[in-house]
Amino acid sequence: MNNRRSNIDVIADILRLGEAGKTEIMYSANMSYRQLQRYLNSLTQGGFIERVKLSTPVETYKVTKNGLRLLKNIDRISRMLAQTGEVRKSYVTKALLSQMAKGAASQRGEEPR
Repeated sequence: MNNRRSNIDVIADILRLGEAGKTEIMYSANMSYRQLQRYLNSLTQGGFIERVKLSTPVETYKVTKNGLRLLKNIDRISRMLAQTGEVRKSYVTKALLSQMAKGAASQRGEEPR
């Protein structure tokens, strides 16, 4: 059995933290620093989290309204899949990541792909 988490599981773990610094996110979501950077960049560009400067070197990442909406959708879809016994996370992952990309593109005023 494959115990690896999907991208959507990792994204949900990050969004559930609400507001946290890099170290807390990295340990709570159980990921490497390289993975953390990739997820933070993606979620920030998509408008799902925002960077909050507390002092010169200290910053945290805070979930936005769009991020909360995404988290609710992830949870809703996960519950639906669990009820039907479906374990097709790769399809769900692709669909949600596609929606994230479209949302990020529209926020930047670009045409969605």
